[in-house]
Amino acid sequence: MAEIFFTADTHFNHANIIKFSRRPFKNVEEMNESIIENWNKVVSENDIVYHLGDFSFGFQGKFLKRLNGKVHLILGSHDKMPKSESMKFASVQKYKEIKYNEIPIVLFHNPIDIWEKSHYDSIHLHGHTHGLYQAEGKIYDVGVDNNNFTPIHIIDILKIMVDKPHNKNALTWIKKKESL
Repeated sequence: MAEIFFTADTHFNHANIIKFSRRPFKNVEEMNESIIENWNKVVSENDIVYHLGDFSFGFQGKFLKRLNGKVHLILGSHDKMPKSESMKFASVQKYKEIKYNEIPIVLFHNPIDIWEKSHYDSIHLHGHTHGLYQAEGKIYDVGVDNNNFTPIHIIDILKIMVDKPHNKNALTWIKKKESL
């Protein structure tokens, strides 16, 4: 059975991101290779990866063909819609909602304050902030800078969510139910 992973902000081929995000790499080639190696250590060929934006600066196909899994791209602030079928993203969109064990999960590149079913304590996963933004509630930055330059597994996301407080707009009955 396919496993599910999330990541964002790989910024393949973006030399300046090393300085901007204080990444521990000597150069862009070392960064690219480290992220590819970390990715392929945890993701197998049949796994599903939701990449929440800022995949690369040009040459998407060059990197995508080296990565394991079926990659669904949620467009980020530096992404352009792939023009070629050779890119082989499983899907490309600006926003996506999925469910895992009946838990709604909203995927978007930027963090958002209120999202679909957030009042029911749904989960929001994002990138863009490079680990510098910590929001209240069931929201998490899946970007590489926040996750040891490695995609994060859905089970690890759920473990993180257990200790997070309710979303700020969670319905009162959710909070009351826990106090019983």
